[in-house]
Amino acid sequence: MNMRLQIAILPGDGIGPEVIAEALRVLRVIGEFSNIEFRFAEHPFGAAAWKRTGVPLPPATLEACLRADAVLLGAVGAPECDNLPREQRPETGLLELRSQLGGYANLRPAVAYDATAACSPLQASVVSGANLLVVRELLGGLYFGEPRGIAADGSSAFNTMRYSVEQIERIARVAFREASRRRKKVTSVDKANVLETSRLWRQVVTEVGREFPEVTLDHMYVDACAMQLVTDPRRFDVLLTENLFGDILSDEAAVIAGSLGMLASASIGGRVGLYEPVHGSAPDIAGRGIANPLGAMASAAMMLRYTAGLEQEAGDIETAIRLALEAGYRTADLARGGAAKTASTTEMGAAVESELVGILDRRCSYHAV
Repeated sequence: MNMRLQIAILPGDGIGPEVIAEALRVLRVIGEFSNIEFRFAEHPFGAAAWKRTGVPLPPATLEACLRADAVLLGAVGAPECDNLPREQRPETGLLELRSQLGGYANLRPAVAYDATAACSPLQASVVSGANLLVVRELLGGLYFGEPRGIAADGSSAFNTMRYSVEQIERIARVAFREASRRRKKVTSVDKANVLETSRLWRQVVTEVGREFPEVTLDHMYVDACAMQLVTDPRRFDVLLTENLFGDILSDEAAVIAGSLGMLASASIGGRVGLYEPVHGSAPDIAGRGIANPLGAMASAAMMLRYTAGLEQEAGDIETAIRLALEAGYRTADLARGGAAKTASTTEMGAAVESELVGILDRRCSYHAV
């Protein structure tokens, strides 16, 4: 296979550079064994960019991202930016990047590995076998709706939740297509008993569902879904949500995987795919070598799947992650379940790399025979 991929690397802030280094580790292994030429170019973003340029998303960084085949992001955010004007905050830069890249569909899988079931704050009997995908609409709702602001006298503030039929249709189709490749069930999450946007959401999702007769659709209020995620997560296959609900529910789903550090994401549907672990910049542990890199490594796998169509290579990284966990490796955030091998960030990355090399070596040997 001969393929060339230009990847814009945005390490960002806090633990971002640490986990991105481990994601690049497995991509280089894939490149070596699969004759894929990765071209990595690093660019400042978030608080790191603000410190250097005064803005969280410098024009040169945005231009590089728009020219790339995909963007791999670490994390954004720093305490020193908390009181900055909105336009200078790292989170505003992230929203602008998402908007410019056009990725309206945010995919966030949450899998309960057998090896890490004891790491969850929930009972292993509850999470064992859970495997769900949150499909979150990423460019609408409260995060982007206008008008928004704070009254001049500071006495009130306001945001606007707004969705069009077109926005709902396109994210719903992503969810149904993903479900058709999985266990063929979509649970659409809304608050249709209170919100007009949710009533429209439910109506449009139901109409789109008729295009996918092989997929079962049910609707659930967001508060009920939040409860079911921690009491019966195995009931879910694909969760379809608007922006704010998806942000909250996908973080809650971290209890299924055992830690927020386990969760990957892909933002697709636009000009360039954006891939990032779900966790934040975690400034309290930055530089200590204890961050969990598996979410970033799994995000690299999603990049191979959704940008390059490399399903086998993506699956190889995911299998290597599972095997490293089965071998007993745990970063500090997974220590709840006990660990045969308490691992630093780089040690966990090396364990996954070793498993991945073994997978690819065995396949090469098989083909050679």
